Amino acid sequence: MRVVIAEDSALLRQGIVLLLEEQGIDVVDAVGDGEALLRSVTEHQPDVCVVDVRMPPTFVDEGLRAALVIRNRWPDIGVLVLSQYVEQSYAIDLIDSATSGVGYLLKDRVSDVDEFVAALGRVMAGDTVLDPEVVKQMFARSRRQDPMATLSPREREVLAAMAEGRSNGGIATLLVIGSAAVEKHIRSIFLKFGLHPEDGEHRRVLAVLRYLGA
Repeated sequence: MRVVIAEDSALLRQGIVLLLEEQGIDVVDAVGDGEALLRSVTEHQPDVCVVDVRMPPTFVDEGLRAALVIRNRWPDIGVLVLSQYVEQSYAIDLIDSATSGVGYLLKDRVSDVDEFVAALGRVMAGDTVLDPEVVKQMFARSRRQDPMATLSPREREVLAAMAEGRSNGGIATLLVIGSAAVEKHIRSIFLKFGLHPEDGEHRRVLAVLRYLGA
């Protein structure tokens, strides 16, 4: 495996170089900014690039933008982006740029040598690697933004019938299920929508309003 590293911190850059070389990985170059990264990739044509998100001159997203250029120009070269913090928009941009051969990890993962090297191998092989914390936050965000996404198909049918103004008995007849099953699905809908018993009968109206809003 031939690797190019792009990290503005000289100390961390050298640390990653030593770590990978101890694992028998060929680090063909190590640079400190996005422009140097693109020149290095042009020259060395590595298997994988390890790229810091924030690099000179603005320390905003130069590394990510260079990574996107690499994916566009050299789709066979894997890119593993490292970030100090979870930045979901960056992870999404990276994944949108390619369906394979990309990865997004927190820098803390570098200290776990086996995990880091395994991630490099997976990216080189064409897999997509996402830090577990990134996945966790993206999933939590999607659930907050779209509560409808948490409903089962049957719960959606029950909610649609509620929106038509049907009673529990009417829903049971329409869907050919028992009244107890209808009540169970409605309780689950309330729970997933964060509607509590103290809201009383208004829960039904609020659930329907959320359905119509979605």
